[in-house]
Amino acid sequence: MSGIMTKSMARNIFYGGSMFFFLLFLALTFHTEKELPKRDNRENLTPAVIAGKKIWETRNCIGCHTLLGEGAYFAPELGNVYVRRGPDFIKAWIKAQPTGTPGRRQMPQFNLTEQELDDLVAFLKYASEINSAKWPPNIEG
Repeated sequence: MSGIMTKSMARNIFYGGSMFFFLLFLALTFHTEKELPKRDNRENLTPAVIAGKKIWETRNCIGCHTLLGEGAYFAPELGNVYVRRGPDFIKAWIKAQPTGTPGRRQMPQFNLTEQELDDLVAFLKYASEINSAKWPPNIEG
């Protein structure tokens, strides 16, 4: 083989590499589509969880918090807050906002009803039970 690459050789390397990575992409996509349903806990999906997700979305919680690594990084990760703090703490924390502590970021007061708080806690409990492959890597998110 000579030290000069011809157009034909370059084209074959390009097409071969493109085909290899396209097939690899398809294989990884298929594998992911097959494995993800096994990680979800759809049997725990209740009307309270669905209502809690609606509260999560309408109050734009993801604008400040992350949930299982998705969202903004302004406030703490909430994928495991139910495990870390428990339902009573979550409800008390939301009710107590804003704390008025100087030098700290403040969460707005959403004036949620007791039922809305229960639904939001149910959603956070559901999120904490998803098999997230040990994400977040530390317990405090």
